[in-house]
Amino acid sequence: MLVLLPPSEGKATGSDGPPLDLDALSFPALTRTRKQLVTRLVRTATRQPGALRKALQLSDKQHDELEKDRRLLTAPTLTAMELYTGIVYDNLSYATLPAAARRRADESLVVASALFGLLRPADRVPSYRLSGSTTLPGLGGLGPVWRSPLEEELGRHEFVVDLRSGAYAGLARVPGAVEVRVLREAGDKRTVVSHDNKWTKGRLARELCLHGARSIAEVAELGRAVSDAVEVDGRRVDLLLHGLASTRESVR
Repeated sequence: MLVLLPPSEGKATGSDGPPLDLDALSFPALTRTRKQLVTRLVRTATRQPGALRKALQLSDKQHDELEKDRRLLTAPTLTAMELYTGIVYDNLSYATLPAAARRRADESLVVASALFGLLRPADRVPSYRLSGSTTLPGLGGLGPVWRSPLEEELGRHEFVVDLRSGAYAGLARVPGAVEVRVLREAGDKRTVVSHDNKWTKGRLARELCLHGARSIAEVAELGRAVSDAVEVDGRRVDLLLHGLASTRESVR
């Protein structure tokens, strides 16, 4: 089982970990593309800060975000599970997983990153600013850069549960993956709500670490613990909420 998580825009800082070592990261087939993007991002942050600020949609007051990209090769690193913050990771609550679930998490959880492609929980990287929808000056969109290496790597895995958001799902297709959607249902209307989506996917990721899954039916069954109803359509699992996700039972 491989569980693809979305990254978070917010990232932790303050580590005293060693500098980035791209050759030490998981999925070594992605190293060449990682080096290309890191080199490009550092160079652009240094030589074209205005253009990069515009590409990242940063305000003039978000200078620290540009500084992160400028210092990618020298900044201290954190593990992926320390680095990424926000609703998904709060509800996954990796640090509180029991020992057996933590081992399953280390084997199956993978963060989809615009800069590093795929990261396992223990992979160490610095804080950075780059999203899947960014168009880098002088390079263009990230889809053409990542599609081939990511699809080749992900194609090696037999059972993938895809919890990525749209911008990251667009970087690589995963034929045969179990796609999970979260929808709020009110009457005959169904909508995607960002907060509910992140909350519920974080909870589902935790359930997958606690119990594992080897089929779409097992994913759907675990989805019942974090939603009000579940529908399966081919390889897609829809988790339906009849109210706010945050009103459901807290993380166990």
